[in-house]
Amino acid sequence: MIVLFLLLCITNGVVSQIRYSVPEEADHGTFVGNIAEDLGLDMTKIASRRFQVVPSSRTPYLEVNMENGILFVNERIDREQICKQSASCLLHLEVFLENPLELFRVEIEVVDINDNPPSFPETDITVEISESATPGTRFPLESAFDPDVGSNALRTYDITTNNYFYLDVQTQTDGNKFAELVLEKPLDREQQAAHRYVLTAVDGGQPPRTGTALLVVKVLDSNDNVPVFDQPVYSVSLQENAPVGTLVIQLNATDLDEGQNGEIVYSFSNHISSRVKDLFAIDARTGRIEVCGEVDFEESSLYQIFVQAKDLGPNAVAAHCKVLVKVTDVNDNAPDITFSTVTESVSERAAPGTVIALLSVTDKDAEENGKIHVEILGDVPFKLKPSFRNYFTIVTDGPLNRENADSYSVTVVAKDTGSPSLATSKSIKVQVSDENDNAPTFTQPIYDVYVTENNVPGAYIHAVTALDPDVGQNALISYSIMDCDIQGMSVKTYVSINEETGYLYALRSFDYEQLKDFTFTVQAKDAGSPELSSNATVKVIIVDQNDNPPSVIAPLGKNGTAREPLPRSAEPGYLVTRIVAMDADDGENARLSYSIQRGNENGMFRMDWRTGELRTARRVSTKRDPNQMYDLLIEVRDHGQPPLSSTASVFVVLVDSVVEDHRERGTAKSKETTLDLTLILIIALGSVSFIFLLAMIVLAVRCQKDKKLNIYTCLTSDCCLGCATCCSRHARARKKKLSKSDIMLVQSANVTGAGTAQVPVEESGSFGSHHQNQNYCYQTKHQRAELSYLVDRPRRVNSSAFQEADLVSSKDSGHGDSEQGDSDHDATNRGHSTGADLFSNCTEECKALGHSDRCWMPSFVPSDGRQAADYRSNLHVPGMDSVPDTERGKGFASSFRVDIPETA
Repeated sequence: MIVLFLLLCITNGVVSQIRYSVPEEADHGTFVGNIAEDLGLDMTKIASRRFQVVPSSRTPYLEVNMENGILFVNERIDREQICKQSASCLLHLEVFLENPLELFRVEIEVVDINDNPPSFPETDITVEISESATPGTRFPLESAFDPDVGSNALRTYDITTNNYFYLDVQTQTDGNKFAELVLEKPLDREQQAAHRYVLTAVDGGQPPRTGTALLVVKVLDSNDNVPVFDQPVYSVSLQENAPVGTLVIQLNATDLDEGQNGEIVYSFSNHISSRVKDLFAIDARTGRIEVCGEVDFEESSLYQIFVQAKDLGPNAVAAHCKVLVKVTDVNDNAPDITFSTVTESVSERAAPGTVIALLSVTDKDAEENGKIHVEILGDVPFKLKPSFRNYFTIVTDGPLNRENADSYSVTVVAKDTGSPSLATSKSIKVQVSDENDNAPTFTQPIYDVYVTENNVPGAYIHAVTALDPDVGQNALISYSIMDCDIQGMSVKTYVSINEETGYLYALRSFDYEQLKDFTFTVQAKDAGSPELSSNATVKVIIVDQNDNPPSVIAPLGKNGTAREPLPRSAEPGYLVTRIVAMDADDGENARLSYSIQRGNENGMFRMDWRTGELRTARRVSTKRDPNQMYDLLIEVRDHGQPPLSSTASVFVVLVDSVVEDHRERGTAKSKETTLDLTLILIIALGSVSFIFLLAMIVLAVRCQKDKKLNIYTCLTSDCCLGCATCCSRHARARKKKLSKSDIMLVQSANVTGAGTAQVPVEESGSFGSHHQNQNYCYQTKHQRAELSYLVDRPRRVNSSAFQEADLVSSKDSGHGDSEQGDSDHDATNRGHSTGADLFSNCTEECKALGHSDRCWMPSFVPSDGRQAADYRSNLHVPGMDSVPDTERGKGFASSFRVDIPETA
């Protein structure tokens, strides 16, 4: 019959107890109980929660099915073999579940069955009694032994019915029963020398079981006196672990007889246990009881020794006494620590109070020697918490951080309060499992990466590094580039990154002149759950490389050769021209120096290596300078490594004279100019565009007001050379305004009836140009067939290198002087072919120079010597005020012809 006792003694939800009972001798497979069901556990989760038996508590007699929680008998249980004579026989199992930790203590009581009959040590028991024994005399008999306990243990004794004796059954302090044979009627040896009876021992089982022995009573001849002990019961104390030979008690019995009848012999009674005989010995002559074995309080705290004393006379009758030996405890057992379960690892995110291990502490000693104090050594984030009876749990006592400590050695010390105190310690190692609680961190928040331009696409340029103090997947870092645009294109077309190493690679060849630097963001992300990431900024700085040679932008000329005039009367230091060059590189790679490589063998010129100014080094000498032209090769070299250079060819032509005052002003102006080339270009182009647009608007407004006025009489008159006065007069009279599309700049052919009007315009040249007067006319659209060329664009100006700008013909070669193919050259030829002087107002110097472009360009220099904001301040159109003669005198006269549509 199986009995179930369920004790839900739960402490903090950690430990519970359940109790079963099973009879001994049960067959294999006998059902004991369903632990999971009786505890109310979720049957669907016991597998996932790793339902299991604590290894240290396993027993071969019982087994648990881990899938369904059924407890069953594994092999035959013999209670007498397991628990001997103990009143209670318990088997223990400890089972637990994880996540969270729950421990259950299972007690299985082995119930005794009456499977053993009482038995006597010997089948024949002999008792000798003197015929002189008086009625009432007691004679202890050999005790029977029944290994069963409880109700199945020995209950009583019986003897064959007779007229002389009866049995008196008594109970010892330990519950064992023994029988004494009591003389009821005097014996007479002469009548019957021996009596035989059947002695029966009966247990309390159902049905009862018995054991028998033959009791033989021998009647002896009379010995008048028997020994007598001082007291029937002796009580002594004996310390456990007393060494062999320690005196327990000195017994003393007296006999009034003399001789052998009064000489006493001591011995143990027949019914004492064999264990007592193993632990104690008695001296037959002296009655001294000594220790002969190892007395252990934990085995038994009380021993009963039955002693008999008998004289040496005939028909001696034994006297009996009982010695009670109380064993006193000695602190000879250190506490015992047993870990029932230990969690292999604990998460660093575990909340305080998380159970790490379950342990029990026991001490076999008693009272003060068995009281235990338990503690954890060291400064660790764990503490002990009493759980159930002598059970303790180790729980977390604060936050854990694997990055600070990835494991702890937890030492538990148990110490009793005995004297001297005994202690035991045991250690467990607790691993702290990692959680993804740390984001990757870059070694620096901003990376400056310097990459030389013209790099090879795909080349390694830098490495970014992020560190993650976590471990495993939580520390597995992958790198990526956050998408953004660089000059309208994704940054991922510029650079790439190795997601495992953080190595950065350039995907294209960078050009410093197009892109000087760019910035993007790199992200480092771990593989934990949830993923954590951090960002760093990478600034790629393109380092300039000397990959661009200097580019000569002025002076311009035909086929790469510029022509520059040089008056024969020029003084040393005369500015011939200025070489202007640009380098697309930066820094030292763009710092330029100028030098004359060829053509200056006679030392006529000197070059300023910083500014590029070409000046005369001496006066022009007819003897030393017989040639009319110098072919100079100018080299412009940067300061890069290796240096790059470009060359420019300049033809310097000797001329008879030039206006020195203008040359000096040009020189002074060039020295004063320090503004940046790009800034001045922007300002100049913006100013020109604005003024030109403003002039067109003003002309358009005036034309709208004077639609009914007619100015064609001036334009169709036969006065070309005198058209300036005519046109000016008619324009002032009618206030006629012109639009941009009505004006075209052409050189007058001095043809009678051309219908042109001449207007004087002031123009100043650059690069040390001279002055001369020329005529230009305004022409109507129906007369455009007579035009030889038209001027419609300005010359590009580099204002950082020189102080003045030129307005040149659209067909001009850019070499300064008129050359074959230039529009001014063609016009000159036409003028000579007709025999008319097209430049009647020009100076002799201008004619000698071949009517250079500079002779008929508008001047940029105002009357006060400062640089004008725009050359249109010197442009005069019919209908507008004329330039005073004093201002015109400082420059040279030119004429413009205005083409007025017939529909005007």
